[in-house]
Amino acid sequence: MVARPHGLRGEVIVELWTNRTERLAVGSRLWTRAAPPESAQERELTVAASTPHHNRWIVSFAGVTDRSGAEALRDAVLEAPPVADPDSLWVHELIGADLLDTTGRHRGRIVAVEANPASDLLVLEDGGLVPLRFVVDSRPGAVTAEIPEGLLG
Repeated sequence: MVARPHGLRGEVIVELWTNRTERLAVGSRLWTRAAPPESAQERELTVAASTPHHNRWIVSFAGVTDRSGAEALRDAVLEAPPVADPDSLWVHELIGADLLDTTGRHRGRIVAVEANPASDLLVLEDGGLVPLRFVVDSRPGAVTAEIPEGLLG
């Protein structure tokens, strides 16, 4: 996500919501999705330069050369195409999947993944929360987790 402009030459501060820092490599293409209150237009951006900065990144995008251009990106959510990695769980694959416990019992549908320092949380349609680290298996449309007794009632 673009947090805010940085300086006068079009640079922005970006917060990564992924551990894939290669998303900000020079030449990478990203797309913006406007965040409320619709402060940024949807558009394609190409990374011109990026540098780590206090757990964030200072990023320059091709064609964004001044403060007003950077300001237009404030609060924009940056998206990229999925990376092919069969050993990874991806948020876009988890949302909408059924959550099963290790006995095969359906425990709900995953509607979101919430960032949490200890472990990201699977958010179920009934409001239940299951730490992602409890997941033991996944396949298209279904996730199996080792759910401790009493966690989901």
